[in-house]
Amino acid sequence: MAKVPSLRIPAIALSFAFIFSVAAGSAMAETKHSRALITSAVNENSRVTLEGNTRPEATAQNDRGILPEDFALEHLQLLLHRPPEQEQALQQFIEELHEPSSPNYHQWLTAKQFGSQYGVAKEDIAAISTWLTGHGFKVNSVYTSGMVIDFSGTAGQVRQAFQTEIHRLDVKGASHIANMSDPKIPAALAPAVEGVISLNNFRPHAMHKSKANYTFTTSQGTFQAVVPADLATIYNLNPLFTAGTTGTGQTVVVAEDTNFKAADWTSFRNKFGLQVTKYTGAKLTQVHPASTGTNNCTNPGTNGDDIEAALDAEWASAAAPNAAIELISCADTATLFGGQIAIENLLNASSTPPAIISMSYGECEALGGATLNASFNTTFQQAVTEGVSVFVSSGDDTAAGCDRDAADATHGIGVTGWGETVYNVSVGGTDFGDTYAKTNSTYWNSTNTTTFGSAKSYVPEIPWNDSCASTLLANFETGSTVTYGSSGFCNTATGEEFLDDAGGSGGPSKCATGKPAMSGIVGGTCKGYAKPSWQTGVIGIQKDAVRDVPDLSLFAANGLWGHYYVFCDSDTANGGSPCTGAPDTWSGAGGTSFSSPIMAGIQALVNQKNGARQGNPNPAYYKLAAKEYGTTGSTTCNSTLGNGVASTCVFYDVTQG
Repeated sequence: MAKVPSLRIPAIALSFAFIFSVAAGSAMAETKHSRALITSAVNENSRVTLEGNTRPEATAQNDRGILPEDFALEHLQLLLHRPPEQEQALQQFIEELHEPSSPNYHQWLTAKQFGSQYGVAKEDIAAISTWLTGHGFKVNSVYTSGMVIDFSGTAGQVRQAFQTEIHRLDVKGASHIANMSDPKIPAALAPAVEGVISLNNFRPHAMHKSKANYTFTTSQGTFQAVVPADLATIYNLNPLFTAGTTGTGQTVVVAEDTNFKAADWTSFRNKFGLQVTKYTGAKLTQVHPASTGTNNCTNPGTNGDDIEAALDAEWASAAAPNAAIELISCADTATLFGGQIAIENLLNASSTPPAIISMSYGECEALGGATLNASFNTTFQQAVTEGVSVFVSSGDDTAAGCDRDAADATHGIGVTGWGETVYNVSVGGTDFGDTYAKTNSTYWNSTNTTTFGSAKSYVPEIPWNDSCASTLLANFETGSTVTYGSSGFCNTATGEEFLDDAGGSGGPSKCATGKPAMSGIVGGTCKGYAKPSWQTGVIGIQKDAVRDVPDLSLFAANGLWGHYYVFCDSDTANGGSPCTGAPDTWSGAGGTSFSSPIMAGIQALVNQKNGARQGNPNPAYYKLAAKEYGTTGSTTCNSTLGNGVASTCVFYDVTQG
């Protein structure tokens, strides 16, 4: 598997506070209204194809027949396309928002200002809306951003308007619906239309991996599960907490397509010493942000994803114990993920959105489709102009993001298409290296505190890789680091037990746009997002001209080396466990679903310390890393030093394995 450099975050207080010192700007962005792109009459017989918007599962083998003409498709979304000069102006403005020397530094926009300055021209929106209603669709709303039209109709209307049929599919025993070919639109509309965001119901993956059937003590030794007290010790949050930097006055949003039992959040906090009587600013709310016009957000209740909602809300709260946690959720539609709808609605509301959002879902960029990928790029662009910091899980499938849960990785390197934009922080996952080094007693006490913490200090980190391709696992089991070939670890009896792709994901963006020649495999007309100007100056960053993820990583493993996260999910009907007794009987898991909301919580500490929202923190993160490592590295901030790392380190460099 490809090795992706990752960066650690132990000593946040001084360095982050220094780099994020607030400099008040004085100039607002100049109003730049978009020019109209639709300049000719619509001719239904002259069409262009919106490439890269058909799921690879839409095959004759999986086909179970066309949907009835009257099959309702509520709240479809059409993603619009602004003029190239307007796109360039927006990108320049975003850079200025994060450049302290610019008069536009931190001069955040409202959703209305964003739409006025960077949305598609009103004339184009009117022309597209007229075309939609002419085909019988109902236009429910046009988002304030001027970039998305929400509309409803039937499968028959989709067939007529977009010249693609929606069929039922049977994929590995699961029932789905999907368009069987790329949609087509009149050529006259094409300059202002990016595409239909989704015409299928293939849902994203929740980025967590349940722990294996480990117990705290087995014949293999003692397992140290991670609880909030351990997190605070390992990543040096305790000095901040002691000084009163606990997330006071901040709100961390977690985006979901479900609710969960609010009592579980309270049980988690009470068990681990985070009672609201101690942290009086802490609260949990579960809201369903409405859209304008015909509301596309309904209360989803609880579903099989409530385990994700629980761990997101609980561990964001563990990193920022006095912050408010706001779970935003909408019910999935026939074609859209409810969490995506919730984020769009939140950002386009008339009120200022909370400053931090975490999303722990994703899908391989070569599978999701070009328009779906573009929708996240557009949404997160808007977010950072409003001063919102967006954190997205990088994934839990090592380098094989298109082979989730497969024993054999056959699609090559693939990253998530939901969090590889240059406008979000991609958060990866590591494992702890103490078990490999046989130094557990150096880093963990044999007994727990009253809040069940046992970590002594920072613990050295290694890549999270549960597969037989791990050179560390191979060496631990056989004494050899060779994993491949007829005599390699993967072809031994022991190695075959680890034919898995579980691990922290990362790699280069290669298929954010375009269409693969083979399903799920980078090629054809695929292209990745260009490398951002701030992703430079740090040893290990590839000179590949494209966006690389993750940006940084935190512990996220699910137990292979004896460590995983504990959380409260009492929904036993959907895989949870009663949150009673000692935490070793509670639910346990790993995944970048944990590291993303934790990093969002850490950002809440940064925002409190500086008294201001920060927008995209990546430019500052990379400046810190460049100062610490440069292009030659650091001998004092190497993660393998464990408790011997320098106290001045901001990030730890994971190099072993």
